[in-house]
Amino acid sequence: MKEHSYQTSLHWTGNKGQGTKNYRAYDRAYEIKVRGKPIILGSSDPAFRGDSNKYNPEELLVASLSSCHMLWYLHLCADAEVMVINYQDRARGKMSDRDGSGKFIEVVLQPEVTITAESDLEQAKQLHHQAHKFCFIANSVNFPVLCQPLVIQGI
Repeated sequence: MKEHSYQTSLHWTGNKGQGTKNYRAYDRAYEIKVRGKPIILGSSDPAFRGDSNKYNPEELLVASLSSCHMLWYLHLCADAEVMVINYQDRARGKMSDRDGSGKFIEVVLQPEVTITAESDLEQAKQLHHQAHKFCFIANSVNFPVLCQPLVIQGI
């Protein structure tokens, strides 16, 4: 079994001079750094006093599921000689908030894929199921990740 390791650095940038003196005294801003890559500016969701102009952890989780599925799907299509010419996903996550603690209860991926006219449409549809089984992130979460793909055959 292979193991892969990932390192990130997180730095809270929201100290307005009083630290966490009280709940309203600080910003929820932070930076995510990975060596050699652009910094990701983050905050909490605006519902939790965050900045709507920055990525929040919930959005990043949904984006991680969406991108992991896409990367596996493209890999499997390349192996199966299904030529994808466009891919986009409008993923959405649903979180339940009870007594101050939240929990994701579902993420729905809605990839819209265009393949060439010469590609096998049924195989292109089926490969979404296989991609879902291989997605590292989907295999790591404890809530359902649903995939509702639309595959369009181009001219």
